[in-house]
Amino acid sequence: MSDERDATDDAATGGEAGGADAAEWPVALSGVTESVVTTLGPNGLWNAAALGLHAGDPVTARTWGNTRTRRNLHRQGEGYVQFVDDPVDFAEAALTITERDEPVLASANAWARVAVERIESGREGDTDWEEWTLRPVESAIERETVPTIDRGFGAVVEATVAASRLEVADYDESELRDRLAYCASVVDRAGGPREREALERVREHSTW
Repeated sequence: MSDERDATDDAATGGEAGGADAAEWPVALSGVTESVVTTLGPNGLWNAAALGLHAGDPVTARTWGNTRTRRNLHRQGEGYVQFVDDPVDFAEAALTITERDEPVLASANAWARVAVERIESGREGDTDWEEWTLRPVESAIERETVPTIDRGFGAVVEATVAASRLEVADYDESELRDRLAYCASVVDRAGGPREREALERVREHSTW
C-alpha cells in the first residue's frame, strides 16, 4: 500500500468513542467484507484506506505496517467504516494516500462509526501487523440498492491486493504479475467504465 511510514509510535488506543452507546452494523457481515475506513489525522483531514472486516462477535480487522490508518486509530480510538460499490473510490483508498475534509464518502451506501481496541500484534515476514476489534457506536444507511454481481468489481479488488504486494519481499513477484494480468482480462471482459478506470488507477499507483 502507499500509506506513509515513520518510526513514531503512538499512545495506546482508548478514545472517547469507547464509552459511547453501542449501535448495530448497518449491513450483515459474513466472511471477510471489503470496506473503506476513514480515520482522522493530526492535520484535521480524514484518510481513506481499504480495510477487510472479519465477521464475528466482535468484528475484527488488521492493519499492516506503520500506516496512517494504524497511527490514526491509536490517536483517535475510532474511525468510519464505509460500504462502497464504486471501484474507483475503492482502488484509490487501497493504493493511494487519499485525504478528505469529511469522514463519509459520497459513494458510501452505508457507514458505521466504530470504536476500536487493539487486541493483538505480531510480525509476518518483514511487516508488523496489529489486530483490532471494531464496535459500532453510530451507523446509517445512505441509500438502498438492488444488489448485482459484477465480476469486474471483484477483479479490481483482487488487483489492489496483488498490486500492494509487488514490492513486499515475502511474495513472488512473477506470480503477482500473473494474477494482475488475469484480473485485467476479467475487467476487460466483464467490467464497465468505472471498473476500467479503477484498473488504470491500480496501474498508476503501483509498480505494475
